Amino acid sequence: MSALTPPIGRPLLDPTEHFPALAALRSAVRLKDAAAVAAAYEALPDEDDRALACWTVAKTPDAEAFLRDHTGRHPGDPLFATLLATALVHRGWEIRSAARAQHVSRQQFDSFHAHLRRAEVLLIDVCAAHPDFGAAWSLRLTTARGLELGQGEAMRRYERLTEHHPHHFSGQAQLLQQLCPKWGGGWEEAQGFARVCARAAPEGSPNGALVAEVQMERYLELCQDHGKSAAETYLRAPEQHTALQEAAARSVLHPAARPDAFRTVNAHNDFAAVHSAAGRHAEAAPHFRALGDRACDYPWGYLNGDHAAAFARHRKTALAKG
Repeated sequence: MSALTPPIGRPLLDPTEHFPALAALRSAVRLKDAAAVAAAYEALPDEDDRALACWTVAKTPDAEAFLRDHTGRHPGDPLFATLLATALVHRGWEIRSAARAQHVSRQQFDSFHAHLRRAEVLLIDVCAAHPDFGAAWSLRLTTARGLELGQGEAMRRYERLTEHHPHHFSGQAQLLQQLCPKWGGGWEEAQGFARVCARAAPEGSPNGALVAEVQMERYLELCQDHGKSAAETYLRAPEQHTALQEAAARSVLHPAARPDAFRTVNAHNDFAAVHSAAGRHAEAAPHFRALGDRACDYPWGYLNGDHAAAFARHRKTALAKG
């Protein structure tokens, strides 16, 4: 077996299992070592990696108490304020769940919004004092969506982010969600935004995966409203296929791509999932080969409630065909 195709093992959904930098960050959080947390964060090479790192910290068991204690003693620390805000947003979204709004109780919404408002208080101060702190602005796009502040406010926040980080993939992915119909937008504007971002970003960047993400969002809606056959027909349309091919060629399949960057791995998962859902298994194969065992929760849950099982099943089929 070639070096480009490592032995296939179980899907690794936890990024700390395949990114040593994130494992070091989580270890520092568990040890409640604030200096080590800051050093691990600062060592990350770009803002997209740092945005993912914030969520890794937020998902670390019992992290919130440590973050709250440090932030209380050092209220001017933008990193720890943002990490605490991310933990609050993560917890709030867990309470809300991923269900459609009509299936979320009033009590869930009240608790969800309370967590997001507490996060907002922290983030407003960070963004005022440190307007170039990309992770905070990116997270404020998430809180704007959850608090239903509207398209105008979300766009205002995105524009503030892009003043310092014009191709911030995490921020773009958050705004893309806002532009989808389920959050008050429309498919034409969501698809247009994804394609503009993909074309404007430097070659080799992960931003082309936004094209895959908007296709997966529409696929899910069509599955829910019209059935799987209608959803697959949409993905197989020549226009969608061509857009996906162009985006992948310019981003993760481009020679300039950073194969071990956190967001590159996320992007390969996005492309692999769309091709798999469309039945284009041979086209999914290059993405699976680049991934090995490195899976992500999103978007595999859109294909099967068991994320790891969906990844493993489609990977096996793709590698057999491509």
